Amino acid sequence: MDGRILAMEEDKDQWLNELMELYGEPLTNLVYTYTKDWGRSQEIVQDVFVNCYRDFHKRHTIRSYKAWIYKITINRAKDYYKTSWFKRVFLVEKLPERAPSSSLVENVLIEKENDTRLAESVLNLKEKYRIVILLYYYEELGVREIASILGCNENTVKTRLKRGREQLEKMLREVDLHG
Repeated sequence: MDGRILAMEEDKDQWLNELMELYGEPLTNLVYTYTKDWGRSQEIVQDVFVNCYRDFHKRHTIRSYKAWIYKITINRAKDYYKTSWFKRVFLVEKLPERAPSSSLVENVLIEKENDTRLAESVLNLKEKYRIVILLYYYEELGVREIASILGCNENTVKTRLKRGREQLEKMLREVDLHG
């Protein structure tokens, strides 16, 4: 991915457009885990891209655009998360209004419920576990990349992944028993 950006390095606008095309959606999804508000998530990511544009002159010092932009975005999301008006409600998209059969609707509802439980459980993890789970499973980053983004060693990332998975498993088991 960085190769496409490197090819565009001399044209500032093209460089930014390529960054936005490659990382806009995944970064917005990541920020959503902090804000739980799509509009606010888009604003934060937009702010990240404005700062990238301002830092165009630093592009030659960047080893991995992905690690660089994720680190900036995570820091912005953490800043938002720390604000006092952060408290938001987790919203779930509505099911389609029409479905061809009741068994299909039932299957969609069950799948949606399972997805929602998993998403809520991930969002309820402590930040240090949530972020590594999201980067590893949803953004498909490797342990080395995550360590670089978070500024920690690879063993710390591995430990957080293990503990995060254990906590998720425990949360989901509790929901099954009590819900």
